[in-house]
Order: sequence, then C-alpha cells, then structure tokens
Amino acid sequence: MARLDESARGVYLIAVTPFTETGALDLDGCDRMVDFYLEAGATGLTLLGVMGEAPKLTTDESATIVNRVLKRVDGRVPIVVGVSSPGFAQMQALTGRVMDDGAAGVMIAPPGSLRTDDQIAGYYEQAAEMIGDVPFVLQDFPLTTGVQMSVPVIARIIRDIPTCVCLKHEDWPGLAKITALRKEGATARRVAILCGNGGVFLPEEMERGADGAMTGFAYPEMMTGVVANHARGDMERARDLFDAYLPLARFEQQPGLGLAIRKYVLYRRGVLANPTLRKPGAALDPLSRAEVDRLMARLEKRLKELN
Repeated sequence: MARLDESARGVYLIAVTPFTETGALDLDGCDRMVDFYLEAGATGLTLLGVMGEAPKLTTDESATIVNRVLKRVDGRVPIVVGVSSPGFAQMQALTGRVMDDGAAGVMIAPPGSLRTDDQIAGYYEQAAEMIGDVPFVLQDFPLTTGVQMSVPVIARIIRDIPTCVCLKHEDWPGLAKITALRKEGATARRVAILCGNGGVFLPEEMERGADGAMTGFAYPEMMTGVVANHARGDMERARDLFDAYLPLARFEQQPGLGLAIRKYVLYRRGVLANPTLRKPGAALDPLSRAEVDRLMARLEKRLKELN
C-alpha cells in the first residue's frame, strides 16, 4: 500500500470497533464492517480513533484489529491508524507495528497538557522524530483534547515537519480556520484537509477548501455523496442529500450518547451483530432506540423522494 501523502481526498471513515455481547473483539464483525464501508464509497479508513474506542483496547487488541482490517481491505484503500498515547514509547511501538502490517500512515492528537504554540509545535517535532519517516495526520480536536491550535502553529508544523501530510480538522466548526489555511501563502505547502465533527458541517467545509471528511456516521453514504457531488460541481444536489440525513446526524452528535447511537444504527442496518460498547459505555434506553427508529424511518422516506 502506498503511503499517505498531501494528495489525500475523499472520505476516510472513522471505523467503529465491533464487540460481542461480552465485550470481546468481534473479528467477523470487522469483516462485515469493512465491506460495508467500502460499498458505501469510502476512499480510506481510519482505525483506533476516539469513536473506535481505542482507549478501551489493549495494545495487542489494537494490533489485532488493524491487522484484521488490513487483510480484509487487501490494499484497496489506504488505512490510517490512530497512535495517540500519553508517552512516545507506546506511540513508536504501535506505529512500527501497524506500518509493518501495511498501514498508509498514522494520526496523532495532542495531549491535553499543551497550551502554547511553542509547546504544541515542540510536541509534534518530538513525535515526528520518534516515528521517523512515517507520514502522519495532525488531529485538531479542541473539544476533546482541550488544546487550541491556532492557524500560525498549524502552519509552523506543516513548514517544519515534512511528514505532516494531512490536517484532521474538527474545530467546532472552525470554518474560518480552513479559509485561513487555504489562503495563498498561508502554509509552506498544501496539505490535505479532511474534516471531522460527524460530517454535520461537511457542505460548508468542502466549499471552504477541505478535501473531504475523516469522521464517522452510521450512514457513510451521506458523506461520500456530498463529497462526490461537490467534485462534480453540483452543490445543490450535495446539500439536498445532506439535508435528508441531517436530523439523524444531529441526533448522533449528542455528547456521551453518540457512539451508542451510531452502533445501534449500524446494528439495525445489519452491519454489526450487536451494538455493544465496551465498558465503560452504556446501551441506549428503549425511548432513545425508539427515537432513532423514527428518524431512520423518516430518512428512508425522504431518500425515496429525492431519488
């Protein structure tokens, strides 16, 4: 598999991690999940993100999931792996392991202790030194990390670290940041910008200069459809499609419940054998499941009207 580079574009879906009812890894479920994502038009997959429950996995389990997905993908699309960790030793070990297995690159989020631009830039300089020539995605996710990355510090990292090839932009929504980074001369070189936030700002992000999405949603065909229609220059169709999915995308963005909702929908769609979250993590209550069922029914009706 070719390594990730600045030309990355499309939809790199953040994969969930399937579990059995007891919380064990569901490797057969991984295969179904990969097939589903590729059929939905994913141009890449991102593993071991926050919504992949990475902090709940052991190092060996993380490697097992990556290896299984890589074998199922079989080189059809690039795989990016989240390797964020409190210490560089674990980051270096996991990076080496997944790259040896065939990953295209890794994703690194900053630890929450960073406050100044110098601290942020220094952290990524050290991280890049530890992982060598491996291309990485700079994850800007202040709602989760608490780290505020300014445009100047992002530009500085891009300038000083050649292996930084992509920004995962998920400020909330931070649209002006995309505009500033795409301004001529703002960065030493053009890197890919793939956006998060569950896709709820995707039309605006694409029009601001993003290259696609790197996030998850129980209906990934929404994101691949928006990006494809943007590429064809048909933003009206892109927005019509986006608007149909928006109520469910909005519902999935609830803090603390989002992953449970996403897994329940994937279970309803036959992708997951069950919607289990590994503890700590609770299932949806009956009323919440009924609300999701209603939104799914309305979505299917609207899609028929659009088509």
